[in-house]
Amino acid sequence: MKKPTVSVVMGSDTDLPQMKGCLEMLEYFGIEHETTILSAHRMPEKTSIYAKGLVKRGVQVVIAGAGGAAHLPAAIASLTTVPIIGVPMKTETLSGVDSLYSIVQMPKGVPVATVSIGHTGSYNAGILACEILALNDLRLRKKLLKYKKNLKKTVSKKNAKLKKVGYKRYV
Repeated sequence: MKKPTVSVVMGSDTDLPQMKGCLEMLEYFGIEHETTILSAHRMPEKTSIYAKGLVKRGVQVVIAGAGGAAHLPAAIASLTTVPIIGVPMKTETLSGVDSLYSIVQMPKGVPVATVSIGHTGSYNAGILACEILALNDLRLRKKLLKYKKNLKKTVSKKNAKLKKVGYKRYV
């Protein structure tokens, strides 16, 4: 097995359905990755060991999903120079706004790139990780350009269909 280029980490197995999008994107673009469950609050020592070992293991980007207090992305970012992409998990109490605020409000010097809440954010985190890696990988950059071109085609097809059938039959 090859060394992972991206590490996907989450605070709980209940985050996995929302984190599925980034895993799908990493697989789509052929990026070696690993998936880990850690807790910054319940396993601070293991989280520290994980974060401090990222560079040595060759990990180039971390996608960290967390809900509620959402400390996991920050805890990792404070211990490494590897770029961290935080994915706020949608929660029952505040619909993920609590997670978003926890991840996005980092102190000066400890950046965490933050995407939107939940599954869509996870999906975009996977693409963002690929864009970071594509800075030094022409093959991946070409794959991303093709992917984005296909997104445009999809929207154009939907627009053509809407014009043809009208909004009442479209929905």
